[in-house]
Amino acid sequence: MLEAGLVRQKNTINVAFKNIMDFIVAGLVYWAVGFGLMYGLGENGFYGTTMFLKAHDDGATAFFLYQMVFCSAAATIVGGALAERTRLSAYLAISALVAAVFYPIIGHWVWGGVLNIGAQGWLAELGFIDFAGATVVHGTGGWLALAAVLVVGPRIGRFDKTDSTMHGTNFPVATVGVLLLWFGWFGFNGGSALEFNEQVPIIIVNTSLSAAAGGFTLLSWAWIRENKPNIAVSLNGTIAGLVGVTAGAHIYETNEAFLVGAICAIACNVATRLLEQWKIDDVIGAWPAHAIAGAAGTLLVAVFGDVSAFADGNSRAEQFAIQATGVIVIAAWAFGVGYAVLFVLNKVMPLRVSEADEIIGLNISEHDATTDLIEFDGNLPLFGPGIDDIEAHSDDTAGNYNRVLDRVRREIEARDQSAQQQEKL
Repeated sequence: MLEAGLVRQKNTINVAFKNIMDFIVAGLVYWAVGFGLMYGLGENGFYGTTMFLKAHDDGATAFFLYQMVFCSAAATIVGGALAERTRLSAYLAISALVAAVFYPIIGHWVWGGVLNIGAQGWLAELGFIDFAGATVVHGTGGWLALAAVLVVGPRIGRFDKTDSTMHGTNFPVATVGVLLLWFGWFGFNGGSALEFNEQVPIIIVNTSLSAAAGGFTLLSWAWIRENKPNIAVSLNGTIAGLVGVTAGAHIYETNEAFLVGAICAIACNVATRLLEQWKIDDVIGAWPAHAIAGAAGTLLVAVFGDVSAFADGNSRAEQFAIQATGVIVIAAWAFGVGYAVLFVLNKVMPLRVSEADEIIGLNISEHDATTDLIEFDGNLPLFGPGIDDIEAHSDDTAGNYNRVLDRVRREIEARDQSAQQQEKL
């Protein structure tokens, strides 16, 4: 719902379909390969070697289901960044790669050995803390998303001088999506305690406070800067707060959770502005809200977390160095290796749809499907004659479209006349 609300109407069906395909493809691949690499018997701390094609007899069946959802969530982050210009077949390949290689390997480094099978992951041995996946899940998805959008490139017209913005078309749906994510995060973080104990209410309250702090921080910033409350900015601030607290929700006091949410939202906002400056087209802000907010939240564990939870009696400075090591290594793996793999994949199997398909919209070009609203792009001439005989239920839309065309023609004529007068002068 969040992604569908932040894209243009002509791509909403495609976005929705890709989300469910993430859970279909990534879920199956994680069952076949990913879970074994992540939680199977590992001797060197880098990858597991058992429990492929996970069977019930292997045990930990409920844990497997929980982790399969984590994996699918990581894949959806990449999809949101690539929205509106990626071929479905290529996207499914990316989703499979996330579930088969990128996410499980990183997961083993941090969470390997949780099932008491073999050695711990090498980052876990160092004392790296990422409670519910601010970097493992969201960092993986966010850094892969950045690599993917660099390979694919921006949407047509995204950074044209005449129109450098492309707005979502359904902010109520996007807002409900954030509310559902907020509620779902109680399971994401609370469930990571792996039992219903006294920690769970603390985790859930910290999660909610951080989300509220993130949303309020960017709401305030946008309101002061623009003299209006900016919906999209506030939504992304809320997500950033949720992502950031995920690393240490179990070891914060309430005031610390608030500060984590606010700081991670600020980091997200700075990264969003950098993307604009660099002309990188990340449709839903996946890199700022997931990779950067996740990295900030992971580092803040050493700043605000309960010192007694640090391994080997580490000081805050020592823990910060460990947290930074994990963030850097995971970013290098997800972005560096991810960029190389996707660059090659793009040569073998082009990731992007044709220009004509992108203009007409992926609802039609990829699925031959339309929404109830008429999708003008690619179907109707921009400055051609108006339309009078569309389906009966679309009469009002057709009339409004004709009035818009009329206004556009008048504006163009006025501009041309002004330009001619200037030339005469």
